[in-house]
Amino acid sequence: MLRPLSAIFNPADHSNLLAGLSEPDDAAVYQIDEARAIISTTDFFPPVVDDPYAFGTIAAANALSDVYAMGGRPLIAINLVAYPDSLGIDILSEILRGGAEKVREAGAVIAGGHTVTDKEPKYGLAVTGEVHPGRILRKSGAKPGDALILTKPLGAGVITTALKRGAAHEDHVADAVRGMSHLNRRASEAALAYDVHAMTDITGYGLLGHAHEMIRHSQLDFVLRFDGLLFYDGARDYARQDIFAGGMYRNRDYYSPWCSFRAARSEADQGLLYDPQTSGGLLIAVSNEEADDLLKTLLDEGERAALIGEVTSGTGRLHVE
Repeated sequence: MLRPLSAIFNPADHSNLLAGLSEPDDAAVYQIDEARAIISTTDFFPPVVDDPYAFGTIAAANALSDVYAMGGRPLIAINLVAYPDSLGIDILSEILRGGAEKVREAGAVIAGGHTVTDKEPKYGLAVTGEVHPGRILRKSGAKPGDALILTKPLGAGVITTALKRGAAHEDHVADAVRGMSHLNRRASEAALAYDVHAMTDITGYGLLGHAHEMIRHSQLDFVLRFDGLLFYDGARDYARQDIFAGGMYRNRDYYSPWCSFRAARSEADQGLLYDPQTSGGLLIAVSNEEADDLLKTLLDEGERAALIGEVTSGTGRLHVE
């Protein structure tokens, strides 16, 4: 779908565009001067939970996350709304309130937006942020010997799917909503103080999909420890009931050729690693010497972070132990 664009925009003609035209990254980055670069990103989607306010906070946190994944700071956001005529304006007001309060929490501001009529409500943001050109954290850049840290639990996809099917316990939904609404701000700021070589956020491609993006076309492998992963309350129970979104199967079909499970794992456990996440955590490749200190800082900041693996020399494969 995007291949025709490569014939229109030549990266050599846009030297100030530091990210966006070559290898895919979490956001586009455009250098303004020696000390400033602009980050630009957008994301929007249909409701993943029933509560309009919670949906607004989740969608906003998700859109802001790409700025944090690049090591940047959000400055300004624009609302993106699709909304059916059949729903009351009070529901839309709550969605927008949730998004606005999350943007305010991020230290940014919403300054307008655009709304269209659609059969299904959708909400998100176009976000502009800033970063120092020499301090951009990209998906690529991990080094052999690095440790891998993940800053949020997994399993949001199975829980929101269970909610859509009327099978989710309200406590499990509440736990996932807290996680999805949580900004990656503090985790990103903490990472910037350490020897971090690469970073991305875990969203629609699941843990294994986004991990693969970090090592594609490289001479690196990721070794992930399943027992080191954290999961939202109830996620493994729903997985055992085969309550997965369609995106899990698409992710598994596409990414499984690069993945191997060294220890016997059930189909349910394997599915959780392909499970599409909404507003997931940051996957951080940090020097092994500073990994424990970064993890302690994250935990002290209240992040639900865990050391989940390491980087080795290899051929661009993922190994789950």
